[in-house]
Amino acid sequence: MSPIQQLISNFQELVAQVPEIVQPLIILLAGAVPFVDGEGAAIIGIIGGVHPVVAAVAAAAGNFLCVLLVVAVTSRARTAVIDRRPTPVGASVGMGARAGVGAQALPGMAPAKPESKGRERFNRWLVRFGVPGASILGPLAIPSQITSAILIGGGTPRRWVLLWQAVSIALWTTVGAVSVWAALTYVVEVS
Repeated sequence: MSPIQQLISNFQELVAQVPEIVQPLIILLAGAVPFVDGEGAAIIGIIGGVHPVVAAVAAAAGNFLCVLLVVAVTSRARTAVIDRRPTPVGASVGMGARAGVGAQALPGMAPAKPESKGRERFNRWLVRFGVPGASILGPLAIPSQITSAILIGGGTPRRWVLLWQAVSIALWTTVGAVSVWAALTYVVEVS
């Protein structure tokens, strides 16, 4: 038995000590962790010996529930900030900041700090491919939770973000689950 096969076998024995009903719940919680996301949690679950479909569904559900929470909180925070923003002189009160009128920086505000490389890459994708492309390509640069917060903070409607995040989570979790299942089955030859 190769060292990789031995390592996977030991990990599967460790996971087998956890009751089967709890295993998907642990994968669900792992899917909610940023940078692990659905694909990482599904991979961990499948390597641990959980059925690939169960691991993928639990991981995707955990990731989407966390994205749903982030979208709800970010949307409320954005609404609170916009509702409290002073209306620029000459702008009508009814259309003020919500419509984007007077979105310039207010006098006396400190300049924003420079953006990270991941955020710059995400912004390029958002401009080039729109919300669907940014949602699907976003996990290559930053976690889906951060992608959702950026999109909502920028004014994208919640339903649109949730729809494309669900598509992205399903796509990347499926890619991760199928890849690790195929690697374990055909390359490492561990069941």
